[in-house]
Amino acid sequence: MTKARLLRLSVVLVSIFMILLIIVYWDNVGTAHFYLHTSFSRPHSSGAIPGITAGENWEALPDVDEFLAKLLSSNLKQNSSISRKTEQLLVQGSSKPVVSNLEENVRGYDWSTHNARNSLDQEKLQIERQRTLREFCANSSFTFPTKERSFDDIPNYELNHLIVDDRHGIIYCYVPKVACTNWKRVMIVLSESLLDQGVPYRNPLDIPREHVHNTSTHLTFNKFWRRYGKFSRHLMKIKLKKYTKFLFVRDPFVRLISAFRSKFELENEEFYRRFAIPMLKLYSNHTNLPTSVSEAFGAGLKVSFSDFIQYLLDPRTEKMAPFNEHWRQVYRLCHPCQIDYDFIGKLETLDEDAAYLLQLLKVDRLLRFPPSYRNRTASSWEDDWFAKIPLAWRQQLYKLYEADFVLFGYPKPENLLKD
Repeated sequence: MTKARLLRLSVVLVSIFMILLIIVYWDNVGTAHFYLHTSFSRPHSSGAIPGITAGENWEALPDVDEFLAKLLSSNLKQNSSISRKTEQLLVQGSSKPVVSNLEENVRGYDWSTHNARNSLDQEKLQIERQRTLREFCANSSFTFPTKERSFDDIPNYELNHLIVDDRHGIIYCYVPKVACTNWKRVMIVLSESLLDQGVPYRNPLDIPREHVHNTSTHLTFNKFWRRYGKFSRHLMKIKLKKYTKFLFVRDPFVRLISAFRSKFELENEEFYRRFAIPMLKLYSNHTNLPTSVSEAFGAGLKVSFSDFIQYLLDPRTEKMAPFNEHWRQVYRLCHPCQIDYDFIGKLETLDEDAAYLLQLLKVDRLLRFPPSYRNRTASSWEDDWFAKIPLAWRQQLYKLYEADFVLFGYPKPENLLKD
């Protein structure tokens, strides 16, 4: 009897071990690079970035997580040598980006030089941004939807904005209308998730926009369940603890203006059919609308900024479906009170923040962050855009996006919220 029990126990243990090995080597994306090779990775000294302590606010991982972490680190040396060879190739191919896409040619890039803050200023800036975020996340008197839930309570489909680069140990939460196209390009180059004639892209601007926003191009947290099954959350937590996590944000009202300009002032077939037609019917009393955006624009039928604001404030909107990602609040996209971000960048200081972040990640010799657009929507435009929006609507809109203003340190736009 004892021998039979030992045999059964051995079979069970071997089966579990084999399952774990299959999970690890499930596909060529892999998860072997579980330990950062960056200057402010959590496994290294805690003083790399002032204000960040290794393992801060993290409970001890369950035994299965520790086992997975040890198992996955076994191939570290082999994978590190592969990464070094790849980095050498990338260095050879990195140069001033070549503008190859029509949209970029039309919009134009700002190649002018910028006076970057020195490292000390950037460190202080990051300390202040993270302090503000953590204080308000911990402040029980400041509430907003989903604030109190844990990471485990977040559904998988709400984790689709967290892009993972296992080669360099980076997690990026992308926010549409906050330079996300170019940050996605950077992630593609670093992770080598897309090839051009069998060779990984080396230059971010060489990557066509249609590939940049193709969901199959990126490894995101919401894909983990299909790959790793019941171990997916354990793997996410290990990566969240070990990897460097960053996001970029923007003044919420300016982001709304930018989203409106991009999706409703330009001919966009998808957004016309999904959003513009319902808006024109509900808020402008139009009927028998053209089926194509080109016909509608030719007839002078365009969604107004007022229509767009009404749509956002209409309680029926959220009942039908969650906000589209281009105007969904950042706290709903990136879960900043559940995920301890190591770096918070802002579009208002994009050039300086991007350069500093790439340095911290030790990838600045591999690539350069693409330059800014010359015609970027500016904060100074707010007064003009909201001039015809009723005061009550502006106040309601602020409440709708208040968490983004407060968590990321944007001042309350008092001039827009008072007579």
